[in-house]
Amino acid sequence: MLLKNLISNVNDKYANVEITGITSDSREIRNGYAFVCIKGVADDGHNYAASAAQKGAVVVITEHKMNVDNEIVVPDTRELYADMCSRWFGNPADSLKLIGVTGTNGKTSITYMLKSILEHAGHKVGLIGTIQNMIGTEVIETKNTTPGVYELNRLFSLMKEKGCDYVVMEVSSHALDQKRVCGLTFETAIFTNLTQDHLDYHITMENYLMAKKRLFTMCKTAVVNSDDEHCNQLIDGLECNIVTYSLGDESTYSAKAVKYWPTSVEYELVSNNILNHIKFNTGGKFSVYNSLCAVVTALELGFSIDTVSDAIESIEGIKGRAESVPTGRDFTVIIDYAHTPDGLKNILKTFSDCEKNRVIVLFGCGGDRDKTKRPIMGGIAARYADYVIVTSDNPRSEDPDKIIDDILVGTNASNTPIKVISNRVEAIKYAISMAQAGDIIILAGKGHETYQILNTGTIHLDEREIVNEALDAL
Repeated sequence: MLLKNLISNVNDKYANVEITGITSDSREIRNGYAFVCIKGVADDGHNYAASAAQKGAVVVITEHKMNVDNEIVVPDTRELYADMCSRWFGNPADSLKLIGVTGTNGKTSITYMLKSILEHAGHKVGLIGTIQNMIGTEVIETKNTTPGVYELNRLFSLMKEKGCDYVVMEVSSHALDQKRVCGLTFETAIFTNLTQDHLDYHITMENYLMAKKRLFTMCKTAVVNSDDEHCNQLIDGLECNIVTYSLGDESTYSAKAVKYWPTSVEYELVSNNILNHIKFNTGGKFSVYNSLCAVVTALELGFSIDTVSDAIESIEGIKGRAESVPTGRDFTVIIDYAHTPDGLKNILKTFSDCEKNRVIVLFGCGGDRDKTKRPIMGGIAARYADYVIVTSDNPRSEDPDKIIDDILVGTNASNTPIKVISNRVEAIKYAISMAQAGDIIILAGKGHETYQILNTGTIHLDEREIVNEALDAL
C-alpha cells in the first residue's frame, strides 16, 4: 500500500513509498515497513528509531526529530497509528455497529448478555473482551481486555469478512488513555460504575474517570448507571443522547419490585412506555444492574421488549462470574472474578443474604498492581464473610507473602477467623476439606482465568479442576 493511502497530506517525498507492513513494535519490523514510535508506560518507541531504519523500515514516524533517514514528525503518533491501522485493513469498523462497555465492574457480563440478545434477534455478533474474543461461536484467545489498535482492526476486518453486523466490546480505561479506540464511532457506549481499581496506572480516581469519559465523546447514545456517584460528572458536557438506568426513580429506566434468589433475580422494568417482568439466572444485586443495563441498551438499539426479555431469561450463566461449580455435596462452591474492593463486597453480600451455614471466602490480590486496595479488600472480606482464607492471586514479580501481609493489615480489627495459605492450590483444597453442610465457598479473583502468573512464569491453574480433585480426595 502506498503511504499516501495510509497518511493524509503526507509530504510528496514519501507519498508514493510502497509500504509492506506497519507496526509500533520494533521487534516486528521487516523490509518495507513503516515504524511508528509510540511512548509507552515502560518503554519509548523513539529509542528504537535508528535501529528501525537499519532493520529495513522505509519510514520512521516520530513525535520529535530523531535525525534518522526517512523520518516523518507528527503531533501525536498514537492517533496517527490508530488511523493507519484502520486504513491498512480497509476501515472495517465503518461497516460494523459498535457497542462499547466501560466501568470498573460488570463489563464482561454485560457484553455476553448483549451478544446473546443480539443473536436471539437474528444477528451475527463479534465480541471483544477479557475472557476471549468471539466471532459468532468461534473463539479467539485474547491477551488484553481491549487489544492494541493493529490487532483490534484485524479483528474488525475478520468480523466483517465473516458476516458480523454488530460488535460488542469491553473498553478498558487503559485502552482509552492509550488511544487504542481512537477514531471509532460507537452506536452505544455504556458506563457501569466506577470504584477503586488501576490506581497504579491512573494515580487518582479523577484521572480514572476522565479516561472512561473519553468513550462518551465517541458515541451516538450513552447508557449510564445513574445510581453511581460519578454519573453526573461523567455525563456533564456530553453531546450525545443520554439514557440512564437505576434501581431508583430518577432515571430513564428503572428496576422495581426486585426479588433476589440464590441463583436468580427478578424485577419489573419500568419506563415511560414499558412495564415488563425481567428474570435473569444469576443471583445478586450486581446481576440486577448488569441485566438491566443490557436490556436498556438493546431497547435503545430498537429491539422489542419481548425479544429482549426472552433472550435475557434464556442466558444460563457466564464463566467466572458467580459461577456455581457442581459438587454433588451439601455445600456450594462459587467461582467469581471479583478482584476489586467493590467486586468482592458485591459477591460476598450476594451470598451472605442467602440461607446458609457459613460464607467462606478465599482470595488474594494481584502483584505489580494497585497496592492501596489490598488492606481494603482484607477488611471487606473480614466484614462480610464468616471465614477468610487469604492466598495468592497473580503475584507476578512480587513476593506473595508480602502481598498477603498488605491484605492482613485490613483484618487486624476483626474477630473473623483468618487462615493464610500462600499456595493457591493448597488453599482451595483446604477450603473444600473444611466445608460443612450448608457452607458457601467463594473462590474470588481468578474467575475465568485458567493460569497463575508467578515471578518464575505463568503456570496452568484452573480452579474447577482443583475443586474436583479436592472433592475426589474427601
